[in-house]
Amino acid sequence: MLKTALADGPVWALGAMSGTSLDGVDAALVRTDGDTLHGFGPTAYRPYSDAERAVLRAALGRWDGPEVAAAAEVVETAHAELLSGVAGADIVGFHGQTLAHEPRGRGTLQAGDGRVLAAALDLPVVWDFRSADVELGGEGAPLAPFYHVALARHIGATAALAFVNLGGVGNLTWIDPSAPGPAAPGGCLAFDTGPANAPVDDLMRARRGARCDRDGALAASGRVDEAVLERLLRDPYFRRVPPKSLDRDAFAWLGGAVSALSDRDAAATLTAAAAACVAAGMEHCPQPPQRLLATGGGRHNPVLMGWLAEAVDCPLDPVEAVGLDGDMLEAQAFAYLAVRVARGWPTTAPGTTGVAAAVGGGVISTPGDG
Repeated sequence: MLKTALADGPVWALGAMSGTSLDGVDAALVRTDGDTLHGFGPTAYRPYSDAERAVLRAALGRWDGPEVAAAAEVVETAHAELLSGVAGADIVGFHGQTLAHEPRGRGTLQAGDGRVLAAALDLPVVWDFRSADVELGGEGAPLAPFYHVALARHIGATAALAFVNLGGVGNLTWIDPSAPGPAAPGGCLAFDTGPANAPVDDLMRARRGARCDRDGALAASGRVDEAVLERLLRDPYFRRVPPKSLDRDAFAWLGGAVSALSDRDAAATLTAAAAACVAAGMEHCPQPPQRLLATGGGRHNPVLMGWLAEAVDCPLDPVEAVGLDGDMLEAQAFAYLAVRVARGWPTTAPGTTGVAAAVGGGVISTPGDG
């Protein structure tokens, strides 16, 4: 990691995120000095086509080969098309598309080369945010917690709170706003809770040719198979002390476990599983949060949100309740992290990924890099 020239004080950073739901690319401008949030700018979204999504799916779980190269080309092309239409950025944060994640094994792989984007956008691009953390013994995920802490300050939180991201995989960030920062002992704890939207989305694609269970309508009409939930929660992962992280397909057996169920019962069971995983994760919080704020696509599912609200012991609200944009929060996070990387500041810490000490990850590519 090398610093790059960046004006002192707040700058406009453009962040981009392509998540495990494989729906498309989010982009958002944030004005920040890498510590404090000074404003939010325009946002943009580019969906993946069915053909592009098929290329990405074919590369999931792979570490190399033609499928990975094809996925990288899709990711780079989609990001270049979207980000080139957003003006005013001083620096770009590019997450890429996670294809495989084994922090205790082969490492972590995000498709997409920041050098390609730097050339296409004529801007410095920060990318490969996870590798340095993994190489130093961390989980490499989740990466948004430092931004969540900045958001907690931004909204004026004074009591312990938590953010839950209901994406393809769920993740939770617990925050003590009285701590001096996310790297301070006891200030922040983050981890993946378990499968969230991915199993339901995969079910809907396979059985109904749909991208998701819109508004949880199918799940609402079904009955939950409690035996599947009991089997899920017996997995040692849920007893493992965080920080901890998961690959998108870490609980792939869930698809087989509901294969004999009707569409509606399968959807209900997998939706209930997402809520149960978050509720189990809440037990690891150092102290009960006074509020749980939901971000990610799952917050649009009233059935999931209702079941989750019943399962936790604190108020649950979408982040919009505090004036934030839950569809763009992760893209904003990588804008924020890009500025931190450019200034040589940490982006992960023992409480967020389990790394031994606070680490500044990320690779910086500038226009003209080979």
